[in-house]
This record gives sequence, structure tokens and C-alpha cells, in this order.
Amino acid sequence: MAASFMSKKQKIEVKGTEITLFTSGTDDFISLTDIARFRDAERSDYILQNWMRNRSTIEFMGLWELFYNPDFNSIEFDGIKNMAGSNSFSLTPKRWIEATKAKGIIAKTGRYGGTFAHKDIAFEFASWLSAEFKFYLIREFQRLKTEESDRLTLDWNLQRTLAKVNYQIHTDAIRENLIPRELLKNETSLIYASEADLLNMALFGKTATHWRKENPNAEGNIRDQATLEQLVVLTNLESLNAMLIQQGLSQGDRLIQLNKIAIQQLKTLLSNNALKKLR
Repeated sequence: MAASFMSKKQKIEVKGTEITLFTSGTDDFISLTDIARFRDAERSDYILQNWMRNRSTIEFMGLWELFYNPDFNSIEFDGIKNMAGSNSFSLTPKRWIEATKAKGIIAKTGRYGGTFAHKDIAFEFASWLSAEFKFYLIREFQRLKTEESDRLTLDWNLQRTLAKVNYQIHTDAIRENLIPRELLKNETSLIYASEADLLNMALFGKTATHWRKENPNAEGNIRDQATLEQLVVLTNLESLNAMLIQQGLSQGDRLIQLNKIAIQQLKTLLSNNALKKLR
């Protein structure tokens, strides 16, 4: 619960008084100094110390620390609580923090200093100061949090929409670049040295040697760089090619059929929702 850093401060206006607050992690802290100024702008420190003299205040702050702060010094807390109520007793935020290692209250110095407290404690102080002020403080605080939540939801929806658009752009680019082109007649009439290059032509539109010349610095070979969809189709083409060989088709005729099948299967795979989820 400790506020080890301050995020950007925010301000709300309550009954004509500007109240500073900030969020540290998931914890919201509100300026007690600003709340005290609602009662007396010139004596805010005195008002705060007067509130901290009350036994009920100390018991509440101690209970909060015992619940949220594992480092809280309960022995020192008991000593302070026992002294509360006597005429000579006084307590400042700094003394409370130093004596008990409290984390629910933060005393900061400097230009933007003051005493801040976790919202639970700040609302308790506001209640002691003025029930009406506490009511409007809570309303303004909740309004701010609602605006933040709505903004985060809007940002999330916007990012999700952008992700969908980017995915569609990515899918279209894959479709345009991965679906094999229909081979030319002179390409289907050539004699290829191996059946592997025949399948490379049908699926990739080029032989392994041609691909290597185009990609001299690439690791592996043309098939090592294949996509999931291309590898699925390649497996199918190998089986189909074996069947076509048994039927006695020439290399050129087999290439024409395998090229058409590769085009058809890749179009189907690239529109398949199950495969999209694997990306």
C-alpha cells in the first residue's frame, strides 16, 4: 500500500475548494491539507492536527494500517492510542509516520507538498470536518474515476479495433503474397531435375535454386521459410503428385494440376478461422 512514487497529480473541485489527489499503483491518495483548507485556508495544519488528537481518529488509522500494512508498528500505535485524549497530547502526520511506519498517510515537503492520505482515511477526515463536504467529495471522486474508467474502456476498444484492422491488412497481404500465381505455359513445359522442384514451382512459383539466388543471405532453404498454410498444402501436393505419377501423367500436366490445387487450397486455408487462431 505504500506510495513509493507519484503518478501525475489530478485535481477536483469540491464546494469551491480545489482538492489534489494522485494514484500510486492501485491506491488513491487525497490531500488532507486541501480538505482542511475548506474549513480554514490559513490554519489547515492546525485543523489536521486537531483531528489527529482524537482517540477515534487514531483507532481508525491504526485499524487501517493493521489491515493493509504488514510493517506497521503496533506497539508504538498502542502507546499513542493510550496517550490520546489527554490535554498534553498532540500528534502530527510526520510523528505518526515515523513512530508507526504508517503508509496510509504521506507527508511531503516542497512546493507541491502537503499531507496526503489513502482515500479511506481522507473520507474519514472529511466526515469529521463536514458531512456535506464529505458527500460532495465522494461524488466528485467517483465522477473522476468513472471518467477514467470510460477513457480506459474507449482506449481498449480503440486498440482492439486497430488490432482487427491491422490483422485484416496483414491477412490481405498474406493472401496477395502467398497464393501461388498461375504458371505460364513455358514454365509448365520445362523439365525439372527433381520432383521436389516440381512441387516448389507448383506452390512457390520458383525452384530452390532460383529462390536461393533471390535470397542469398536467408537461412535454410525455400521450404524452411514456408508459412503454416504453405506447409499444409505442400504435404497435400506430395500425396497428390504421387497419385498423378501412378496415373501416368506427364511432368508438365502434373505441374498444371498441382499449381491449380495449390491456389485453391491456399485460398481456403487463408480464410479458415481455426488457422487464424494459430497465428
